[in-house]
Amino acid sequence: MTVEVMVLGLSALLACAQLALAAAMANRQLGSSYLAGPRDEGVRLTGIAGRLRRACYNQLEGLVLFAVAVTVLTFADRAHPFTQLAAVIYLAARLVYVPLYAFGVRWWRSAVWTVGWLATVFILLWGLLG
Repeated sequence: MTVEVMVLGLSALLACAQLALAAAMANRQLGSSYLAGPRDEGVRLTGIAGRLRRACYNQLEGLVLFAVAVTVLTFADRAHPFTQLAAVIYLAARLVYVPLYAFGVRWWRSAVWTVGWLATVFILLWGLLG
């Protein structure tokens, strides 16, 4: 298994952890009665619960692009130490992003997101163009 594929799996585990954390915080804010029901009426999560939910959605969106990049790289058989480093940088950025978003840290959160996005683009371009 390549480093990039392993990081993809770890990124999926991070998404699972974020989903569980966001659900726990939503349960705390809204109560299990609402969450167990049909949720016909939309409710807006606020504070840290809302930020964790948005960070989770952001992780899922980014994970799709990262998965495509790793898939292209793998099928092209173009794994390289640079792409391994980019994958690790992506995961590190995603790990740092969660608390930055949860605690409402401005600017740094966006900078860290950009680092992760650039790592994804790098891997995708390396896979496509070599």
